[in-house]
Amino acid sequence: MLELTIENLVFGGNGLGRLDGKAIFVPLTAPGDQILCRIVRDKGRWAEAELVEILQPAAERITPPCPVFGLCGGCQWQFLPYSEQARWKEAIYRDLLQRQAGVAAEKIRPIVVAPEPYAYRSRAQFKCCHGSQDFTLGFFRKGSHNVEGINACPLLPAAVNQLIPLLKSAIDGTAVATHIPQIDAGIDDRGKVRLVIHARNNAGAEVAELLRPLALQEDFALFVQSDRREEGLRHVCGEEDLVINCDTPPLALAYKAGGFSQINLEQNRTLLNAVLSAAELQGKERVIDLYCGMGNFSLPLALRCAEVVGVEDYAPSIIQAKINARQNSLKNTQFYARPAFGALRAYGQAAPFDLVVLDPPREGASDVCRELIDLGPPRILYISCDPATQARDLKTLLNNGYRCLSAQPFDFFPQTHHIESLVVLVRN
Repeated sequence: MLELTIENLVFGGNGLGRLDGKAIFVPLTAPGDQILCRIVRDKGRWAEAELVEILQPAAERITPPCPVFGLCGGCQWQFLPYSEQARWKEAIYRDLLQRQAGVAAEKIRPIVVAPEPYAYRSRAQFKCCHGSQDFTLGFFRKGSHNVEGINACPLLPAAVNQLIPLLKSAIDGTAVATHIPQIDAGIDDRGKVRLVIHARNNAGAEVAELLRPLALQEDFALFVQSDRREEGLRHVCGEEDLVINCDTPPLALAYKAGGFSQINLEQNRTLLNAVLSAAELQGKERVIDLYCGMGNFSLPLALRCAEVVGVEDYAPSIIQAKINARQNSLKNTQFYARPAFGALRAYGQAAPFDLVVLDPPREGASDVCRELIDLGPPRILYISCDPATQARDLKTLLNNGYRCLSAQPFDFFPQTHHIESLVVLVRN
């Protein structure tokens, strides 16, 4: 057992304490906590530990509102006031970009905080199991595939939370209870809810029959995702699409079950406004949007430039982007289902792109960065959900002909360590 004082928070959400100069990372701890911990993984110069007891809590520590906080793997920082969470996220982001990418301190802007620290999630993926007692719906515990059951989640809006006990009651004790491993929930800007029930062992038809009355009663859209390839995703009842609003005047962007939209819809609009401002479009530019999804950035950009090319390797999202463009009467867009790497070269041969927007997945875009260096577009907007891989890619770009005009973190995920960000780069 070790006694430690936690000094700060680090990327990934853990608290950091030191023992004779050795860094000890401890989850669920706050700066100022005096703790008792146990080493679980020793790496020589640093170690990971588990919290055993808080001997003296930090002055800023508060009681988490969620009864399963610390057991559920979803949240890391509910024990801190939201203002403190935001302060640490900004500090972590600054440290990563300055230390790993060499971004000058004055280029990094303050974090854009979320308007609501709770009830902000528009999507959730519930994990399910049926043990010896009853049907459990919740989230995986940290570092395991064991399900921690919940009755509600404070990060979800009331319209989704109210369905949790109803679903548990409808499924518990039925023949299909052991065949439902996951339920995907989504809610849109209109307050419409959609559930996708995953069914194993050919139980799709039985699941649909069981839950259709509840869906009709509670007015939510219901889909069943079967593990049988020939059945796939089945629409049972309700409106198929969820719709998010963005831009002013608003564009209505629909996405289907299995598609992607940002989790925090209010912060998505805030980030979009920052992207539109940073793009500095005059109406004559060619823009390419890599990892474009269903057109979240592409279509608002298209209202302000000559042409937008959107690229996404998930073909259903490209189909939806084309539908969204048509529904919003936008005729200056082209969308292609293909990997992002190679697209800049393939579609920029006839005329170069004036602006590149990229919003890659968590692993970043190292291959695309090499192509950016080769072709040298004058302006890049790099949106990221992972500051570490963004810092890695920025270092490559900044060492090969680009300079950073600004970098700004956005808090899309209060109560967690996750950070969204926007970096504006121009060619030297």
